[in-house]
Amino acid sequence: MRRSRPRVAKGPALLFAYGTLMRGEPLHRVLQDRAGYLDPARARGRLLDLGRYPGLVDGAGTVRGELYRLDDPELLPILDREEGYNFVRRTTTVTRVNGRRARAWVYRYTGPRDTVTPIPDGDWRTRAAGPSAVHADRRRHGRRS
Repeated sequence: MRRSRPRVAKGPALLFAYGTLMRGEPLHRVLQDRAGYLDPARARGRLLDLGRYPGLVDGAGTVRGELYRLDDPELLPILDREEGYNFVRRTTTVTRVNGRRARAWVYRYTGPRDTVTPIPDGDWRTRAAGPSAVHADRRRHGRRS
């Protein structure tokens, strides 16, 4: 009798986190024990301050974040639910701290942009708003992490 393997989502086995999924942020607990931190990384795009969490959108610029190895095949569906309806999971090319490039999953913001503030340096941790807090305003922009 032949054993079947569990179905794993097609795509990269890496995740680029740029906001509240990063180490020290409120939703990092979702990644703990399911993903391994690799190193700092950056991706093309613009970072928006949505209040208590950021959103990455297409555009000129660089977004700073962290690269993770996905160890649990069930993690992506969990992250999809956490991210909510205004975020879609897509692949992107990230540049690691050593200069090497890799393909990784990233959550892109697709919601309204009329009340958002750009984060010019692309770094969630250095924004003027200070450390992120638990998401009280999820209804406004979806359940973003």
